[in-house]
Amino acid sequence: MFTGDVYFDVIIGEQFPHARVNIVHFTPGARTAWHMHTVGQALHVIEGTGLVQARGGEVKMMRTGDTVFTSAGEWHWHGATSENFMTHLAIWEVPEGGPDSEWGDHVSDEEYNRHP
Repeated sequence: MFTGDVYFDVIIGEQFPHARVNIVHFTPGARTAWHMHTVGQALHVIEGTGLVQARGGEVKMMRTGDTVFTSAGEWHWHGATSENFMTHLAIWEVPEGGPDSEWGDHVSDEEYNRHP
């Protein structure tokens, strides 16, 4: 699910059957694989500088205090820049009777290095 060193703490897990919240810590250059969330996802950056990209879109910078939303079923990835650590809250809903997310291929170095 990840390239590089990524650490996460589950804040809200199965004790709330339809909600998930994790604090995710990315080391410089670390990132998720391509993935999507069935009901969408919110990312709130609490420290550092990161990157996010929706499939077919441009790589965008995320900074401390930014909140980024991905739509239901939107394939995307996110992670730290190559020079900075980045920590974000990941918040998503778990649909009733189905998976909350699907994971795909790892983000290539070429895809990752397209950032501004």
